[in-house]
Amino acid sequence: MKTIIDLLANSAEKYGDNPYLLEKKTDRYESITYKETKELSYVTAAGLIALGLEKGDRVALLSESRTDWVISELGILHAGAICVPLSILLKEGADLKFRLDHSGSRWVIVSALQYEKINAIRTELPNLEKIILLDPREIYAENEVFIGMVRKTGEDYLANHHDKFMERVESVGPNDYANISYTSGTTADPKAIILSHRNYTANIEQTLTLMDVPEWWTTLLILPWDHSFAHTVGIYIMMATGSSLAAVQSGKSYLDSIKHIPENIREIKPVFLLSAPALAKNFRKGIEKSIKDKGPLIEKMFRHALKVAYMYNGNGWNKGKGFRILLKPEYRLFDRILFSKIREGFGGRLKFFFGGAALLDIELQKFFSAIGIPMLQGYGLSEAAPVISGNVEKRYKLGSSGVIVKNLDLKICDEDGKALPAGQKGEIVIRGENVMQGYWKNERATLEAIRDGWLYTGDMGYVDNDGFLYVLGRFKSLLISDDGEKYSPEGIEETITDRSPFIDQLMLYNNQNKYTTALLMPNGEALARWAKSKNIDLSNVKGLEAVLNELDTVISQYRTGGHYDDLFPSRWLPAAVGILDEPFNADNKMLNSLGKMVRAKIVERYGDKINYLYTPEAKNIVNPENLAAIKKVLGIK
Repeated sequence: MKTIIDLLANSAEKYGDNPYLLEKKTDRYESITYKETKELSYVTAAGLIALGLEKGDRVALLSESRTDWVISELGILHAGAICVPLSILLKEGADLKFRLDHSGSRWVIVSALQYEKINAIRTELPNLEKIILLDPREIYAENEVFIGMVRKTGEDYLANHHDKFMERVESVGPNDYANISYTSGTTADPKAIILSHRNYTANIEQTLTLMDVPEWWTTLLILPWDHSFAHTVGIYIMMATGSSLAAVQSGKSYLDSIKHIPENIREIKPVFLLSAPALAKNFRKGIEKSIKDKGPLIEKMFRHALKVAYMYNGNGWNKGKGFRILLKPEYRLFDRILFSKIREGFGGRLKFFFGGAALLDIELQKFFSAIGIPMLQGYGLSEAAPVISGNVEKRYKLGSSGVIVKNLDLKICDEDGKALPAGQKGEIVIRGENVMQGYWKNERATLEAIRDGWLYTGDMGYVDNDGFLYVLGRFKSLLISDDGEKYSPEGIEETITDRSPFIDQLMLYNNQNKYTTALLMPNGEALARWAKSKNIDLSNVKGLEAVLNELDTVISQYRTGGHYDDLFPSRWLPAAVGILDEPFNADNKMLNSLGKMVRAKIVERYGDKINYLYTPEAKNIVNPENLAAIKKVLGIK
């Protein structure tokens, strides 16, 4: 298989009558087979060609997850054009306009829920010639056409110009571009990753060296389908193996659709799920609430069962080994009377989660392993199409990002590009057929990322003696002490925010300074409830000081002598904390569309506050700046 077209043709022949795409439009899921998927892709492509789409043209795709998402992309690719998948989390305006302009998209395929975003800026898009609507409208503008009409036109074109159509399809080669995929954006202008057909098919082959996917497997693809992880491991891995892919039932909005997930899981009974950390945390909260509702006796038993499971499982690699074998009877008992009942809530067939959108908290991984649904961390990035490594059901080590796929070269390099031995930390650098073609219209960024055929990922990590890759965070977002030692802050930030209801956001900072500092966005509601429970009067300075001291107590748990002092080196924990009164978000450009902090923007915005944190006064969390900020957070006049 050298192209995605080859991939579909092969699967349609091999698994023709197997259900591939499942969608719930009414009260139940309905499927289309592999054979039907190929036929729909053909008529869609033929319609696009008949309407004037040329080979190499760019067509943007903006839609929630649905069968038509896949059919539209396959139609674009069979026509020899390039699909530009867009995130539904993008708002109309600069972010969306930039991507459409920069890619030079002639056409946009859009769903009804996303239509107004395009309509609002259509007059500002000189390249935009046609809007194809996935849902019918009562009235169409001059340059609009319903996808049903495109397919009807395609049927006529195939009937009269079949040989000409096949000539276009067969002209698509492995090195032709399949996608221009935009990064989430850490600046105003995100980079556009060019992925060829062979980039995708190579990564599919590489990923399948880690695991087998039987054709009876089904997944509910919860992550947005434009996401590189969902795109390859969901849409195309399932296609390659003859298995089935279900979409989350659409609601009136993205948030409304998310509400359908628990019900859809019970209906689809997935064998595995792709999960982002936020979703996994919500699943855990739901499980713990359900247990708590059953009363204190069951809750106490559950906590003990978790403790036994944690000890028995170890890190997964040493599960049941050594002294742990003695815990097996007790663990199996709890699995039968408790954990198996929890698994029923996920449909009863769920074997594991894959997490690859961001680093997963080790505590979260231990929890799901305990209940018999391991949360398996993987690693990849869009520039690699995206899979680089992964833990799998029969071979995993919690805390790691798994073993490296076959047919891929990986090395860990120091700042001079010199390869380091196992166990030493450095930048993760890879080489393989899955590595992108470059960045669209950005030769400088391409030359920086790809050197002598090697992709410099910008991520820091190491490989242990068992061959497991550990990803430690962004190489360029490292904390750097005054003696030159480096450390990735993300694990500390995520752990502290995840474990405290009082802290919504935390960003650590150290750029060759004597100590580390932090910018902290508190949760005002949680702190107000805490103050009320302690009969603390927030209308006076003493009350505000008590709140600030409580925040300092949370941080102190991780310092020397604290409850969690074994988690992180003390030098990377903040010696001074600056309280913020405005959260990082996408509107102020301090979070990107994946919810990750844009550190350069934050440092630029809060430069004066960071400088203040390196003064003697700021080392005491109760200082004039923090008192003023916490007052605003708590809404006190």
